[in-house]
Amino acid sequence: MEIEQKQAPIIEQFIQQASTLNGPDLVKLIVEATSHHSLFAFSDILSVPNLHQLQGTESSMYIDLLRVFAYGTWTKYKSDAAHLPELVPDQAVKLKQLSVLTLAETNKDLSYDQLMAELEIANVRELEDFLINECIFVGIVKGKLNPLRRCFEVKLAAGRDVRPGQLENIMLRLTNWLDISDSTLSIIQDKTKWAETMSGDDKKHKMEVKNRLQDVKKSLRSNVS
Repeated sequence: MEIEQKQAPIIEQFIQQASTLNGPDLVKLIVEATSHHSLFAFSDILSVPNLHQLQGTESSMYIDLLRVFAYGTWTKYKSDAAHLPELVPDQAVKLKQLSVLTLAETNKDLSYDQLMAELEIANVRELEDFLINECIFVGIVKGKLNPLRRCFEVKLAAGRDVRPGQLENIMLRLTNWLDISDSTLSIIQDKTKWAETMSGDDKKHKMEVKNRLQDVKKSLRSNVS
């Protein structure tokens, strides 16, 4: 999606900044990154070696917070909120947006009830406003609201960071897809060969009929003569 292409230079900018900062400035950078309206991937920033200097300090909770934005959801944050920094409004919106993307990974019809529960949104009107203004217009998802079915029908959603342990599952799915593709290609090749054979047989049959017709014509001319 376009939003995924746009965030590449933003990620690189934050990585370069993080590589030169220390202590409190790193905390400010994490808050800025997790509040950025066009940034939805954080694992590359999380892997910057400089961030390790926050480990073992009072600011280590900001690394945990960055990890939630990379791999977690609003529900995950709320369950660990006692050990994490309080979110500013932009961060809260961001984490709810990321939660919608996570839900869209496994289900393209997201029920209003599920979304309201997961995002802690009180009513349908507020939920629909959030989906329209903070998800569809922002460009992280494509889809439509279905009030009759009380669901959000997702057509396309931006991808999130690959979570630890998720890579093996992705590789397995890709391997299975390749196996199916190879099998399908083999079937297509067999059908192509069969069609070519049938076409050759058909041409041969037409030629035999043509030759026989010519023989008959010759015979008729001979008899007339």
